[in-house]
Amino acid sequence: MTETSSPTVYGYPRQGPDRELKKAIEGHWAGRVTERDLLDVAAGLRAGNWRHLTEAGVREVPTGDFSLYDHVLDTTVMVGAVPPRHRAVVAAEGPLAGYFAMARGTQDVAPLEMTKWFDTNYHYLVPELGPDTVFAADPAKQVGELREAVALGHTARPVLVGPVTYLLLAKPAPGADPAFEPIGLLDRLLPVYAEVLAALRAAGAEWVQFDEPALAQDRDRAVLDAAAHAYRELGALTDRPKVLVAGYFDRLGDALPVLARAPIEGLGLDFTGPAAANLEDLARAGGLPGKRLIAGVVDGRNVWINDLGGSLATLATLLGLAGRVDVAPSCSLLHVPIDLGLEHGLDPRVGRWLAFARQKVAEVVTLATGLSEGTGAIAGRLAANRDDLASREASALTHDPEVRARAAAVVPADTRRPQPYGERAAAQRARLGLPDLPTTTIGSFPQTGQLRAARADLRAGRIDQDAYDELIASEIRSVLVFQERAGIDVLVHGEPERNDMVQYFAERLNGYLATQHGWVQSYGTRYVRPPILAGDVSRPGPMTLRWTTYAQSQTGRPVKGMLTGPVTMLAWSFVRDDQPQAETARQVALALRDEVADLEASGIAVIQVDEPALRETLPLRAADRPAYLAWATEAFRLATSGVRADTQIHTHMCYAEFGEILAAIDDLDADVISLEAARSHMRVADELAGAGYPREVGPGVYDIHSPRVPDAEEVAALLRKGLGGIPAGRLWVNPDCGLKTRGWGEVRVSLDNMVAAARVVRAEAG
Repeated sequence: MTETSSPTVYGYPRQGPDRELKKAIEGHWAGRVTERDLLDVAAGLRAGNWRHLTEAGVREVPTGDFSLYDHVLDTTVMVGAVPPRHRAVVAAEGPLAGYFAMARGTQDVAPLEMTKWFDTNYHYLVPELGPDTVFAADPAKQVGELREAVALGHTARPVLVGPVTYLLLAKPAPGADPAFEPIGLLDRLLPVYAEVLAALRAAGAEWVQFDEPALAQDRDRAVLDAAAHAYRELGALTDRPKVLVAGYFDRLGDALPVLARAPIEGLGLDFTGPAAANLEDLARAGGLPGKRLIAGVVDGRNVWINDLGGSLATLATLLGLAGRVDVAPSCSLLHVPIDLGLEHGLDPRVGRWLAFARQKVAEVVTLATGLSEGTGAIAGRLAANRDDLASREASALTHDPEVRARAAAVVPADTRRPQPYGERAAAQRARLGLPDLPTTTIGSFPQTGQLRAARADLRAGRIDQDAYDELIASEIRSVLVFQERAGIDVLVHGEPERNDMVQYFAERLNGYLATQHGWVQSYGTRYVRPPILAGDVSRPGPMTLRWTTYAQSQTGRPVKGMLTGPVTMLAWSFVRDDQPQAETARQVALALRDEVADLEASGIAVIQVDEPALRETLPLRAADRPAYLAWATEAFRLATSGVRADTQIHTHMCYAEFGEILAAIDDLDADVISLEAARSHMRVADELAGAGYPREVGPGVYDIHSPRVPDAEEVAALLRKGLGGIPAGRLWVNPDCGLKTRGWGEVRVSLDNMVAAARVVRAEAG
């Protein structure tokens, strides 16, 4: 090895230990926090992150990874690709208002579409590009944050979304030919990236990192040639910092030799999970002689401790393949909570198996020390790590023989409803008596400050369980009364008792653990606390029965039972990595099957099992997808196939590209599926119709991730478009997603408009 190995990271959680960023941004939206105060909070959080990283032993901190909403949106601003409708907001109200208009929309301006960031639960804002797009460099944010870090005495490496990934993530702008491919704009975009590189060089950057995770997906020769062209052009620049390209989330495959041969100075590779294949691929490509390799050997997406001995063995092999090997997590630490040290309620037997962002930084520093100074320098930490790993493997907390025996006894008949869909549909129509274009909502209603305060009061002992339960019952009654007055056909109880659609169930299932401060960004200011799935899963007792049956007792209209599906229960948790996910999903499915049976036995005629993560968890490589989809759809059917023909099973998915999984959606065999469609203008309805999807569909007509209130004609226009492919007898009318994050004022008007639109279009359809 020609140089000492250094620890580094690609990115760090943005929110602050007490979600200070969320509070400041939402305060700004509400008019309580000035723009200056918001920017000061953000600067303080960045400084705190850099200070922690430096004090932990990281010698080169990332800049540019911090964002007020989304790093892809930041890139859109950096390259001057702000859509015309948002430029008007910038001109009238300033850059920050325009930035948030792109993210959330305004009453008069629609936001950018939002979808999942590869196979994670993070969401990004989709760039809108067309043949007429003109790019212009605006690196003020990237240069400003670099200067902040340098002024504080840090060595910093700006991290940017690479040009190829940026274009591959984009979609055709409104009015552009739907067949337009934004990657064709590469030659127009590269001079802008060259300007950004020059500006960063002038501000003191020695290295700049371009993230190209899109190259970890299957790509054709045209895209690989585009990547080669991009980095040949950028590499040939004279006024630039050293360039490092990072790919993660999976193996780079055919893109690896392309990047290895490019005239750049470094490459960052993921060596965890399926991306471990990068090791052999790198050797086959001839390594990176004379270049820098950042080796992502610590899993940046899950919370289990690293096998330090195994990682050191991988790093030792890599030493012979590159001029310099540095150590990092596999990707940005954006995807894990900040600090395990904040979790005082976790069973210490489990805590020793876990590593959050701060602990992962410590692991990276330990590995870099061991690589540079030899294992003797970290002998104590290696011994403790071996003990922790052995403790987990031998623990009774992770193994339940009864659960395993039940899962092993599942037979194919358990995973299929005995009646064909046509027979079920007739039985459900007779039982439910719904009109064409029936209206419903997805599940949750606004979680008011009163509800959140009551939940906190109950935890703190300031109110007793009876007082809390009465508040929940009162909220359910109010939600039901509103829905009845609005004219909604299939009701929900509003989920006032639930903190989160995964956490709520995790707290009621054996095998899961909940955190107190394990917040992770999902999008913008939406943070979730993914539970930790540590052991075998079973249901001690009913989880939703009490409040669902209470709600049904208060109304003559059907009330949906609301459950979270097995795939989502895995995907939105930190799932155990010591057994195949298919086995874990089957355990969760059996627990949910028991809950479905209890709901049906109590008279609930409509049961919704949400699977928003089905598409999100789709492997990035096509060769890995059939096996995943087989166990994922089987798990859903195992949870839902024990019901009678006249019990209607719904599912829900949101904010993903569904075209690639239409066959799997069909294989779920749900009677009704509701999907996000408002921002994408009913595209999924066209896709389902084109695929001949035979069952009922509710493409969303109300974008709940924006404060915009759609008027009745806007909703009616979407419904008419939906009717172009789906007949009125199979088309449902519903919002895109649950209403938990919205306010009551906008929800009331939006749902009234939705019902009014359904009545108009129903009459038109005759």
